Amino acid sequence: MSLRRIETDVVDDPLDIVEHLITENDWPFERQGDDELVSGVAGQWSEYQLWFSRRIEHGALQFSCAFDLRVPEPRKRELNSLIVLVNERLWLGHFDLWHDERMLVFRHTLLLRDGPAPTARQIEQVVETALSECERYYPAFQFAIWGGKEARDALDSAMIETMGEA
Repeated sequence: MSLRRIETDVVDDPLDIVEHLITENDWPFERQGDDELVSGVAGQWSEYQLWFSRRIEHGALQFSCAFDLRVPEPRKRELNSLIVLVNERLWLGHFDLWHDERMLVFRHTLLLRDGPAPTARQIEQVVETALSECERYYPAFQFAIWGGKEARDALDSAMIETMGEA
């Protein structure tokens, strides 16, 4: 999955940059007030819900990428163990389990206080990274939740690299 690059002038509101990026990629979105934007993106494994929230009081742009992978109560402990193993491998953002919704999300926050607004390229990279990591680790989460595998086995099974062509 690749994003179309955007060119923008300097913009004070990071959500305007996000909206432009989403529009350029023909993704549906909804602006929920001045400080939130939600979009949906189809991936190989799931439909991803992108949520951007500008937090003026914290000087930050919070980004979450949720996917429809509900976690049954009996598998929460094993999934939390898997999330720890996966997060050790990430260089940007982290996975989290929203316990009330039993939903798995990738999250990252860009700190903006006392600095310039983020560039279009910075936002593109956050979105690209989130979608890439969600796609990469989705099978491991599936193995742990529905396959009944332990965290380490789920991760090892999902990280098999394919070589050559059939």
